[in-house]
Amino acid sequence: MPTDPQKYLAFMKQHADEFLAVRHTIHQNPELGFEEFGTSELVAKKLASWGYEVERGIGDTGVVGRLQRGDGSRSIGLRADMDALPILEGTGLPYASNKPGVMHACGHDGHTTMLLGAAKYLAEEGNFSGTVNLIFQPAEEGRGGALKMLEHGLFEKYPCDAVFGMHNLPGYPQGKLMFRDGPTMASADKVVITLTGVAGHGAMPHQSVDPIVAAASLVMALQTIVSRNVDPQSMAIVTVGMLNAGQANNIIPDKAVMELTVRTLDRDVRNQVEKRIRAITAAQAESFGCEAHIVYDRAFAVLVNTPDETALARSLGRELLGEQGIDPAFVAQTASEDFSYMLEKRPGNYCYIGNGVGQEHGSCNVHNPGYDFNDANLPIGSAYFALLAERFLAGSKSSEAVAA
Repeated sequence: MPTDPQKYLAFMKQHADEFLAVRHTIHQNPELGFEEFGTSELVAKKLASWGYEVERGIGDTGVVGRLQRGDGSRSIGLRADMDALPILEGTGLPYASNKPGVMHACGHDGHTTMLLGAAKYLAEEGNFSGTVNLIFQPAEEGRGGALKMLEHGLFEKYPCDAVFGMHNLPGYPQGKLMFRDGPTMASADKVVITLTGVAGHGAMPHQSVDPIVAAASLVMALQTIVSRNVDPQSMAIVTVGMLNAGQANNIIPDKAVMELTVRTLDRDVRNQVEKRIRAITAAQAESFGCEAHIVYDRAFAVLVNTPDETALARSLGRELLGEQGIDPAFVAQTASEDFSYMLEKRPGNYCYIGNGVGQEHGSCNVHNPGYDFNDANLPIGSAYFALLAERFLAGSKSSEAVAA
């Protein structure tokens, strides 16, 4: 028979002070991607003290903790990210960052702590037969930490039948769990376009080839990809976020450089947008007599949640918090996550937990100097991960998953 999900929340609340201190310690000592030496050591020591088999250094600064019980053949992966951002903290909190210019502005300190809370429960109270793999990932913020862990043999060393993750989301009610099937977070491509012309005097433009004029035209032409090439029923974003050219008002420079972010929720649309960017850039450059060079970096894949695993996760969120505590059909997000690469290798689900709305603590958006993870989410996120691990390893599927 399924256990009472409230016991997970009760355990987490019983140990709330311990994990509040952990979260604040991590927040005070933020580390950028592939520099999470202190955070990794804290995580590894905690896991080892609870009886986990621990591997350090997978994905450079990543940590994996494995706990096996019984003779069950099923295995589950639960993942949290650990890195901070190059932002000067402006919260004024007593546990604010002690490293100027580095802060946990995306809540990875909270994600790591929630998974540690689940780790403690599973070690001390866990009733399962199988293997729990706890994945503490470095360098999620655009530096390829998930790919590095996969390159280091993550799933070969630690086989997982499915993998699960979670991210906090400001602007939504604190503690509410949100689930979605299929494409859930956008791909993210960084595109650098360099237009090369011929420098000259601003008073004699006919003797030059002006890359600034070409760049201005290209910025406008690129906007037609979404409005005129992509199916209106599909999502695509092409944003020129940087355009740099010239140093003086009376000199035509020889180069103009622009940087784009491109977001889509469909792999075919992603390919289509890249093809059109390349074609339009080449045509625009030629029309102005410039040469074009493109560096196209596919930084994040589309994050796609699989149906059965999402149905199970959703049903367990409902058990834990009741119908009012979940959003069962959340809208897709145009932000990106490199957990997408793990979901390309294994089935699974990535859900959200509301961080607060309005003037609530935790309502400030991520990647903002005023952001802070909402500590009230620690017991909820930890309880969800613990319940998910036990139920998955029991081989139980929700009636929703079976019906699907």
